[in-house]
Order: sequence, then C-alpha cells, then structure tokens
Amino acid sequence: MADIISIATSSPAFAHKQEAILQYMQKAYQLGAEEKRKLAFLYHHSGIEKRHSVIPDFGNKVTDLNFLPQDATDPFPSIDERMELYKSKASTISIEAIKKCIDKHINAAQITHLITISCTGMSAPGLDLEIMEEMNLSPALFRTSINFMGCYAAIHGLKLAKFICDSEPDAQVVIVAIELCTLHFQKEYTIENVSSSLLFADGAAAVLISNTLTSPKALKIESFYSQVAFEGKKDMAWEMSSKGFLMTLSSYIPQLIKKDIELLVVAALKQKGITHAEIAYWCIHPGGKKIVDVIEQKLSLTGEQTKFARKVLAENGNMSSPTILFVLKEIMDSSIQSAEKIFGIAFGPGLTMETFLCKKI
Repeated sequence: MADIISIATSSPAFAHKQEAILQYMQKAYQLGAEEKRKLAFLYHHSGIEKRHSVIPDFGNKVTDLNFLPQDATDPFPSIDERMELYKSKASTISIEAIKKCIDKHINAAQITHLITISCTGMSAPGLDLEIMEEMNLSPALFRTSINFMGCYAAIHGLKLAKFICDSEPDAQVVIVAIELCTLHFQKEYTIENVSSSLLFADGAAAVLISNTLTSPKALKIESFYSQVAFEGKKDMAWEMSSKGFLMTLSSYIPQLIKKDIELLVVAALKQKGITHAEIAYWCIHPGGKKIVDVIEQKLSLTGEQTKFARKVLAENGNMSSPTILFVLKEIMDSSIQSAEKIFGIAFGPGLTMETFLCKKI
C-alpha cells in the first residue's frame, strides 16, 4: 500500500502569454509574412494561453533580451551556459514545491526518501544533493534520480515510490519533478524547433507518498501498466548536443497515440479487473491539444472528463515530467468522492506509454 498525501506545484516568476511568445518567435525566426501567418495559426489553435519560464526574454521586446541574443546572427547560449542557468534555478523552484507539499504533514527532517526527476538539466553532484543540503535533510537520506525519461517520468517516480513504501512501511517519500524546457530554445526554423517552442514550458511539482500519514485529499495508488510502441521511437526523441538539448516531436505522434491508446487502456483495466465505466476521472498528460483531442475521441470521453488536462495545458503549456502531476493535483482539489477511481496516462520517448490507477480514500 502507498498513499499520495499531497501534491504541490511551483512555477518560475516569468509568465508569458502565448500571444507574446508568438510575437517573439516571429522575430527570432526572422519570418516573412506568409510564415508569420502560418505560425500564428498554430499558436492560436494550441489550446495554450500562457507559459512560465525562468527566462524573461520570451515576453520582452527583442531589444530587451537577457539570456538570448538580440540578433539572431549572434551565437546562442552554449550548453555550458544553459546548464549553468539550470543549476542556478532548478533547486530553488524544486524546494519551493517540496516545502508546500510537506507543509502541515511532516517536517523536512522526517523525509526518508527523495526521488528527483528531470530531463532538462543534469550535473554531479546534482539536484538531489543540492536539495538535500539546502533543506538540511537527513544525511542518511535515501536518494535516487530519474533522468531523461521525458513526459512520462513522474509516473515512473510514483511507481518507484510505491515499491519503496511496500517494502518500508515507515517510509516518507518525496518526489520532485522539475523541468526548465525553455532553456533549450533553438534558433533554427525547423518543424521540431517550432513544435517545441510552441508547447514547452518550465515548472515543478512535488508529491508526498506515505503508508502512515493521512489527509482529506489522499489517494491510494493501486496499479501501473505500461507499453512501448517502437514504431514511434523516431517520432519523439530528446538528445544532447553542443547547442543544448534537441527535441524531435513529430506531427505523427497524435496518430500513433490514436492507434494504440484504446488497446493500452483495455489492457491496463483488464489487469485490475475493472471496466471503463468505473473510472470517474481521467488524468491525461496534455502533451498538446491534438493529443487530448484524440484521446477524448478514442476513449469516448466528454469535455467534462478532459477538462483538467485542458486547464493545465491552457495555464501552463507542456512542462514535460511535472505536467501529469499538475493535472492530478487539479483532480485532488476537485469534488472527487471517496472510492472514486482515477486513471492516469502519459507519453514519452520510445514511444513509451505509462498509466496508473488510484482511488480516493
């Protein structure tokens, strides 16, 4: 047994409206009139209203840039500069989420296990040790990191936390997922770069998992199920380069998900011996508007059932790994009733499809 006691989120200070980001991108890519119209169409149909970033530039005039060059012909930040900014910001945002998450439940010294999740920055000593030192956590703390799994990584973190709680009854496990996706903006006007700059944002979410704590909002984790669709391995990828981390995000991904999602859900529900009708809430990773649309269509869901995913997408964009936790928090904060079931789905490189099942206690 393992219960989700609390989820808290944290966002960087700079909140950029999607329209302001569009105007920046049109200038940064040095687009002509026709390409500007095409990009505007994509932005206006993205389902996103605003996104957060540790970089102020995306909402500024080109003459007021801070991190990115004022002239597109100038060198963009190196991988070193991007990782330096990651290191200076990631622990602060993560700790803010952790403190809100454990507040009124436990103090920092009572955390027994720390799972850090990120795919947008890494170093050694890394984020886990930075959090440990800054929060003065126990020197005997169990810590581990989940890196480079992308948007489904938080479900993998929940899975690991359940394994820990199942084997250590007194464990107080904290998961923190932090992504600073906007650090990796690329200036070349390609389909992959346009998709990334259209969707991705920065944010963090922390989760407290325990066998012993109680909370009016607590959820019991029941099961996990995953599949990999290898035919999509080239359609979603995340690779390091000297220019930063490079995203491949094919327009074919919604079609891959549409093809496989129904069989995935059937198999996951069959594993637990329950039916589609028994799921009260759907916790969908909003990888993009089209992804939510095809899942809604294929699973015969209503707008009411996908509203939590669409709300997070509108207010935050796609933050990669923390995003599914933002959606789950929205569900926990809603009018969910005792014993009602939640089915969660997220996707990432591979193409990996991860699911989880939990219920309101």
